[in-house]
Amino acid sequence: MTDLSDVSREELEAMAEAGREVRLCQRVLAKTGDTVVGELLRGHGTLYEWKHYPPGDVYDAEFHAQYYYHCHPEGERPQGEHGHFHTFLRPHGMPPGLRPAPLADFVTPDNDNDALSHLIGIAMDVAGQPVRLFTTNRWVTGETWYKADDVIAMLDAFEVDHARPSWPANRWITAMMRLFRPTIVALLHERDAAIQRWADGHPEAYVYEDRGLEVASQRHISVEQQIAEVALQLRGTRRRRSILPEPPSFVEMP
Repeated sequence: MTDLSDVSREELEAMAEAGREVRLCQRVLAKTGDTVVGELLRGHGTLYEWKHYPPGDVYDAEFHAQYYYHCHPEGERPQGEHGHFHTFLRPHGMPPGLRPAPLADFVTPDNDNDALSHLIGIAMDVAGQPVRLFTTNRWVTGETWYKADDVIAMLDAFEVDHARPSWPANRWITAMMRLFRPTIVALLHERDAAIQRWADGHPEAYVYEDRGLEVASQRHISVEQQIAEVALQLRGTRRRRSILPEPPSFVEMP
């Protein structure tokens, strides 16, 4: 569990709202025996390993947020996991001034919206519940590499605000980015530190394409525990504010 004691009240309130949204989406799907994963697999028949679901990914042309779901062969999955989401933001949706990291092999793409950044992976268990967040090395998704601070600046811009292929799934994944924002921030900093350590320890390889490093950072999560921790921190901020001394009153002298 990420320490939330230093998170501002404003961000805690945004996380609490996101938690309500996550619960709402899961609740309405559960009423018909569905999950966010099932929403993306619906109508596609046999589940094929490595294939993107839905085909062509989910892409919001207004916010330029993108995601897909897929699964690895059973022997390559952590125990109890089914598959995972990969989330991205494309340049036209990024805050102004962000640029790819100046790596030796960076080539400016012909299409200025193609230099997309991977934000976070969300692993799901066999019941369709999120259980782990993780970051990856560049080769895993074929992303363009941005430094952690720049990716963190992109997080609030991720929004999927349309109905297809599933309105609950789109709202859910958008809210997950808000609910776990402090954890994602920590994982992105850990990602860059892990990349640097790997590069220092393997000088013969180009770290961003080194198949020996796939997952750069990860953390197990629980939606309910996160919601409970946010509520606890919010109660704490209310108590701290209530015991603050009243500001002194000043009387204007004649």
